[in-house]
Formats: sequence, C-alpha cells, structure tokens
Amino acid sequence: MQLILISGLSGSGKSIALTVLEDCGFYCVDNLPAQLLPNIAGYLDRAGHARIAISVDVRSSGTLDQLPQIITQIKEQGFDLRLLFLEAKTDTLVKRFSETRRRHPLSSDQFTLKECIQLERDLLEPVGDLGHRIDTSDLNPNTLRAWIKEFVDFDRSRLTLLFQSFGFKHGIPLDADFVFDVRCLPNPHYDPVLRPLTGKDAAVAAFLESDASVQKMLGDIRRFVEDWLPCFIRDNRNYLTVALGCTGGQHRSVYFAEKLMEHFHTDGQQTMVRHRELS
Repeated sequence: MQLILISGLSGSGKSIALTVLEDCGFYCVDNLPAQLLPNIAGYLDRAGHARIAISVDVRSSGTLDQLPQIITQIKEQGFDLRLLFLEAKTDTLVKRFSETRRRHPLSSDQFTLKECIQLERDLLEPVGDLGHRIDTSDLNPNTLRAWIKEFVDFDRSRLTLLFQSFGFKHGIPLDADFVFDVRCLPNPHYDPVLRPLTGKDAAVAAFLESDASVQKMLGDIRRFVEDWLPCFIRDNRNYLTVALGCTGGQHRSVYFAEKLMEHFHTDGQQTMVRHRELS
C-alpha cells in the first residue's frame, strides 16, 4: 500500500494537496492524530485501499512528537510511506489568512497572527525534516497541483535530485538543501534581444556558453553535487533539492538548472527540474 502523509503550515496549501491526491485515486483522510496512523493504515489496507493520503498537522499538536517513531513503525510493517511537507513565508501566510478571513488553528487572545505562525513553524520543524518540502510562497495553485503530481509519480525507491531555479529578488526558496548564487555571471537581461527570452531558449544558452566563467561555475557546481550525492543516498534521503538563483529567475538560473538536470539524468540519476519564477 502506498501511504502519503501531508503536513505543513496552515495556509500553505495542504487542502489543495489532498484534493489533488483524491483526484489521483487516493483515499484521503484529513486531520488525523498521529498515534492513530498505524491502526488506520492497517484498517484501510485490509479494506483494499492501495493508495492512501492522510493529513497530520498542528491541529493534533499533542501527538506530533510521536510522529518520527510512528513513521518508522509503519515502514517496518511494509507500507510504502512518504511525507510531503508544505510551507510558505510568514508574510505570504499572513496575506492568505487576511484574504480568506480564516482563523489560525493556534489563534488565541494571547498571540498575534504572526506569533501563531511562528509557533506553528517551531512545532512542525522536526516533522518537516522527515520528508520532501515544498515552499508554496510564490506558487499559483495550478503549479502546486502539477508539482504534487510529479511527487506521486516518481520512483519511490530511489533518491530524486531536484534542480530549482529562482530569483533572489523574490526570496530564497525555503525548501532548498543547497543554494548556489549565479548573479556574478554575465546577465542576458541587458541584451534587448535576449531580455524577453528565458534560459531554456537556444539564444540565451549560446550567450552564456560563450563566457568561460559560466562554464567554470557550472562545472564547479556539477562536481560538488557529484561528490556529495552518494552521502545523501547512503543517508536514505528521498529528495535532494539544489536551488540556483539569479536576480530575476529568468535566464542564468534557468539555464543552470536545465544543464545540471540534463547531466545527471544522462548519468542515470532520477531528476526533476522546476523553475519557480517561470511558473
């Protein structure tokens, strides 16, 4: 049985995730206390459900500290379990709560909304380290839906190497394991012909490949990932996210993400590529 746990910050998109998984054929359960996970998983397995998605979040905060041991217990029972953790920047969450006029689950007379969000972030931090993190701060719902479908479809027995481009002026993605800054390289933005294009276009690639410093940095990042990737595989990691950032996230970072993905895919590694600002 395939079991996906959904967790993360309130307002980060967990409801969207559950809806996507339900559309993909998963039997979905929302807001389940962590200590009930083994019993529910066993029951649904015996009932013939092959794909199950369960949301566990701060609403059952009294049992979150038990979640790491419970996940280990469920895996030892032979279930194919993965955890997807959604998060977003505090200012983004404040805006979302203001727009929807919903109460935060930790709301009280003693805390402001920002304080509630920080408390929730602290409570969930150990949970986030257990799975694949997605920063939804700058994602529209359709992009999030597509990324969740990718998460479901990939081979769960192998580490997935994810290359993500972004623009520093929009903030560093919270879900990155490594962040590389390529803003020191020549910028196609200043060429009027290249400005409307992206790092996926041949003309931009040719512009960047004509500069020796671009190829040197690309080689340095590639060797760094090659050197340390075996350590993450031995650590039984399911995902490793390498973020490449330039100023706007349109040209240089996109080119680097595409080239690194192509290299490691050709080398036999399971890879994904995401372009945050292009989405």
